[in-house]
Amino acid sequence: MGSFQLEDFAAGWIGGAASVIVGHPLDTVKTRLQAGVGYRNTLGCIRTVYRRESVFGFFKGMSFPLASIAVYNSVVFGVFSNTQRFLSRHRCGEPEAGPPRTLSDLLLASMVAGVVSVGLGGPVDLIKIRLQMQTQPFQAANLSLKSRVAALGDQPAYQGPVHCIATILRSEGLAGLYRGASAMLLRDVPGYCLYFIPYVFLSEWITPEACAGPSPCAVWLAGGMAGAISWGTATPMDVVKSRLQADGVYFNKYRGVLDCISQSYQKEGLKVFFRGVTVNAVRGFPMSAAMFLGYELSLQALRGDHAVTSP
Repeated sequence: MGSFQLEDFAAGWIGGAASVIVGHPLDTVKTRLQAGVGYRNTLGCIRTVYRRESVFGFFKGMSFPLASIAVYNSVVFGVFSNTQRFLSRHRCGEPEAGPPRTLSDLLLASMVAGVVSVGLGGPVDLIKIRLQMQTQPFQAANLSLKSRVAALGDQPAYQGPVHCIATILRSEGLAGLYRGASAMLLRDVPGYCLYFIPYVFLSEWITPEACAGPSPCAVWLAGGMAGAISWGTATPMDVVKSRLQADGVYFNKYRGVLDCISQSYQKEGLKVFFRGVTVNAVRGFPMSAAMFLGYELSLQALRGDHAVTSP
């Protein structure tokens, strides 16, 4: 691929690290709301987590995503940028020029990035959610499960990321690391379309025609708005994914995506699929703003450009 550029991957890694640091506390709240029990709303969840686990509860499981999601975002941004660049240049037949991007190029590149994100990010998301959820109040369905939980006492199910991976591999096999992957695919393919496309068009719309590229302020604003749009609309399938991935800390409750949707709807109604939508949208703004700003500024430094260049 003549348009392949490694700088996109390096800049994606830096942006990914920034997004994890900014967004992880609210990500913990989001996961607890969607897959936990005993939380009525966002503020109630925040108070409960703080009262039971102090401020450190909001950073539970952060070390693993900080080390892995940076790599994950590096691949996603690298794949999107290089795919979109390849499609644009292949369509125009101009290998060295910068041909205009079309909606179809951006759409296809976003879909490719979404598929790739599941293959790499499925296990990452699973470990993160298992670590975030392991201290949750547990409602056992029968006596055998109650005795199993009682035997664990107050001890967490996992002692850390490595122990969590080893436990899942031992009890569920390699397929266990991809639990919820189908729901993640249904979330991420449209989700990344509503992530990259709004960002590109918003950053271009905000930037004056006389400027060579968007300013850091434009990148921050466009990235934050794109993140809020993407995460807000992805909430229903994000709820299903979170429940499937959290399922299995003590026992397996759901048999698959459709079973999870059916059980959740029967017990909690349609509103369950919008649980955490507010925190998702609020969290999406600063996390994505940091992601895009870190990406663009790093790409500018790596390429020696004086203007920020969109992916």
